[in-house]
Amino acid sequence: MSPKKGLVLGAGGARGFAHLGVLQVLEEEKIGMDIVVGCSAGAIFGALWCAGLDLYRIERLLTYPGFAKKLLDPAVSKEGLVKGDKILEVLRLLTRDMSFENLKIPLAIVATDIESGELVVFSEGSVAQAVRASISIPGFFKPYRYQGRLLVDGAVKNRLPVHIARNMGAEKVLAVDVKKGLMTKLSSAMDILLQSIEILEDEVFRAHCHGADLLIQPDIGHIGSFQFDRAEEGIRLGRSIAFAKSSEIKRIMA
Repeated sequence: MSPKKGLVLGAGGARGFAHLGVLQVLEEEKIGMDIVVGCSAGAIFGALWCAGLDLYRIERLLTYPGFAKKLLDPAVSKEGLVKGDKILEVLRLLTRDMSFENLKIPLAIVATDIESGELVVFSEGSVAQAVRASISIPGFFKPYRYQGRLLVDGAVKNRLPVHIARNMGAEKVLAVDVKKGLMTKLSSAMDILLQSIEILEDEVFRAHCHGADLLIQPDIGHIGSFQFDRAEEGIRLGRSIAFAKSSEIKRIMA
């Protein structure tokens, strides 16, 4: 009996488009997974894959000029710049408002309870709402109130939660980290805030990233967390590293 295989897709804002490229190559190379864990951007693409969506249709949608930015609804609030209602609505539509129990592949999504500081793991209930909680980058998206908790981005606690896949029974784990490298051109206060958060997250990442059997890190640090107009480039870079590593993935994850 082959070992149970887990895929962990990490946080990264717009850099998360690379996850879509990686997933496309896994499908093309017929590399299946038994468990998926997603954090922030990784939660979006993990949910879409586990729901059985056509990854090339998703690519056409996300690379349509201006589409990604239309999902960002400005908030008149001190809690964040973006309400997040539009992206929640689109997630509901794309996932057909599935619950975790209906997904084709078992999925877990992580978020952070900003009031208690706990890492929260969702594996039941509404997939779209769990994703909305997980993507709540502090200062950018409004925190999401769900199941009695006030939730922000899972990356605040752990941007690549390999241990969750292990807890779910994964014996072999492939992890995709899309936050390697830092932006060199910081052109706004938000850029500076985000880069500061990422530097802090990196300390946590280095302490927790050793649990994967194979770690893939696309060369995508030059893309800013909010450069959603670079979806095509992000997808291409994800595809590129996944193709380059496909033989190694097959060997290690067999």
